[in-house]
Amino acid sequence: MSNRTLRPFALAAWVVAASVTAPAVQAQDADPKVILFTNVNVFDGINEALIENANVVVTDNLITAVSTEPLMVAGGRVIDGGGRTMIPGLIDVHWHSTYCCVSQNVLFTGDMSEVAIRGALGAESTLLRGFTTVRDMGGNPFSIKKMIDGGDILGPRILPSGPPMSQTSGHFDYRALQAVPSNPADPLDYWNRNGLLMLADGVPEVTKRTREILRMGATQIKIAGGGGVSSVFDPLDVQEYTFEEMKAVVDVAETWNTYVAAHIFTDKATRTALEAGVKSIEHGNLLSRETIELMAEKGAWLSVQPLIDDEDAFTFNNPASAAKWIEATDGTDRVIPLAKEIGVKMAFGTDMLFDPATAAKQGKFLAKMTRWFTPYEALKMATSDNAELLMLAGPRHPYQEGALGVIAEGAYADLILVDGNPLEDLGLVADPNANFDVIMKNGVIYKNSLD
Repeated sequence: MSNRTLRPFALAAWVVAASVTAPAVQAQDADPKVILFTNVNVFDGINEALIENANVVVTDNLITAVSTEPLMVAGGRVIDGGGRTMIPGLIDVHWHSTYCCVSQNVLFTGDMSEVAIRGALGAESTLLRGFTTVRDMGGNPFSIKKMIDGGDILGPRILPSGPPMSQTSGHFDYRALQAVPSNPADPLDYWNRNGLLMLADGVPEVTKRTREILRMGATQIKIAGGGGVSSVFDPLDVQEYTFEEMKAVVDVAETWNTYVAAHIFTDKATRTALEAGVKSIEHGNLLSRETIELMAEKGAWLSVQPLIDDEDAFTFNNPASAAKWIEATDGTDRVIPLAKEIGVKMAFGTDMLFDPATAAKQGKFLAKMTRWFTPYEALKMATSDNAELLMLAGPRHPYQEGALGVIAEGAYADLILVDGNPLEDLGLVADPNANFDVIMKNGVIYKNSLD
């Protein structure tokens, strides 16, 4: 949970405690601004013990009361939870709104309009899986975010990183083999010009491009600090960007009071990034104990994804990426328990790429976290812990009227009613269609199977 103070709310106009002999609820003239959930067992996003047989009041877009006492509302809608478990809206801190729902073929044969349309359609599906907030870690979701926030389309809250930035030959250099040497008069290809990716080399250029990405509306900056799996020209062991280049990106981000996240798997690149001031290491599958201890010392986050070579393994068109996938995912089972033991701050994400069918398994990937965590630990990570990471964006964080990732007075009304108890069986989140009976974001109900 964020360390900001939740502003108090005057509840007297809406909610008063009733005597134990009074009816649990008294609804008068319907008031669309007020919704009262009764008979729910609340996981508040922080504590393992449920708040049993609770009542939760939503006024406008915020939670205005959580109580085990009977409540009476002056008008409003009443929803009987029937003993279901209420959890905060889920948060995915490594999502790609414009990569998740397009095939790799679209990157070769499509255009930005198709990418944006598919991303917008995918955003609604993301919300209906119960993910009410995502940190977008690369792409161009700015118009999608704008239209979601404006109520034109459905989708989660988005904290966009904008186009992810890498060096020539780096993880985000998806140009054709024949694209180099580049033309000095036109150094950026189509996807760079449209903000889906960004190439930059040298301190002056990374400085300029970082400022441009922030100008687009990024809430944090994403760089490639090391080799990647899906990219063709960079082995996993390489460090991408020098210390000076990474430090220049961090310096610019800090002038905007935000931070830098870096895609990295290996030790040397991670240590360089940490010394440069990077605050979030994405992946880190091949890190050593010593490097993870350095992360804990510096207060950096390890953003992990439950990527293993199982039935949901990513598929690749080239043998080099397939081999790198095995190398990277072989480290997952070692690094996550090690990071847990050391006590580094960890966040949950999925990193779905170029496959709408795999993106639809977003909740299943959260359920996979029980390979290393208890259901409570995993669910806390996907709610209040992830919300804490998002606050590193400082004033660039666009959603600060309430708190995210918790069910508490003054928090955003991002709520899910689960048919069952995910603290006992996290597998329930793998099938939101069957098990999520109510999905609310910002006080608006987008799914209700109870009526």
